[in-house]
Amino acid sequence: MNPISIAPPRILTIEDDPVLGAYVHEHLGRCGFQVTWCQNGSEGLEIARKTPFDLVLMDILLPGMNGLTVLTHLRQSHTLPVILMSALGAEADRISGFRLGADDYLPKPFSMAELRVRIEAILRRVALDRRQPPAPLYSEVQSLRFDDELCDVHYGQQWAGLTRSEYRLLETLHRNADEVLSKAFLYQHVLQRGYAPHDRSLDMHVSQIRRKLKAISYSEREVRTVWGKGYVLSAVDEKG
Repeated sequence: MNPISIAPPRILTIEDDPVLGAYVHEHLGRCGFQVTWCQNGSEGLEIARKTPFDLVLMDILLPGMNGLTVLTHLRQSHTLPVILMSALGAEADRISGFRLGADDYLPKPFSMAELRVRIEAILRRVALDRRQPPAPLYSEVQSLRFDDELCDVHYGQQWAGLTRSEYRLLETLHRNADEVLSKAFLYQHVLQRGYAPHDRSLDMHVSQIRRKLKAISYSEREVRTVWGKGYVLSAVDEKG
């Protein structure tokens, strides 16, 4: 059985706090990752553009260029996963991060064990996406088309611009159309970590999927919240 990757996963960490940055760099290095650390947003963007990485771990408040601006520029040319770090309670920043294409976020302070689990979960998802058979290229939900290679959906003449996490969530709901999937199941199956009541990552991904499908005028099916149970992809009710 051949290994998926011979080289250790490459991580770019952009964190201006010298204590936290050094600690993260040392810890991830001991965990077997190949880590590059910088303390400036502009420098981090330049490094990310020139060097291939498997994941970017980035603070939002950075000198030179803040993390949200770095993410905006990065998403113009790169699809690599990005985990944002932000102060606990800075919900507006986290929502903005998801809107701009972040795959996950970690509220500070966080444990190194949780950081490692989050990184490994995202890298497993990326590896799984790459191993999925490319044919058929498109599958359809009425007129909404799923592209497994691009990890995006297409409707009419427009692409929705989903992130990998959003695509996997929508695709999972699509494969189980009209069936209510619990948050616990979706956290484990899509985000590959346990569900915690304070973790709103899944809710934010759902919000972004709804916004992006609305932006391309897709309205035949919708992701619905079933209070106390989870989410379901179902046909939109006709209202006369």
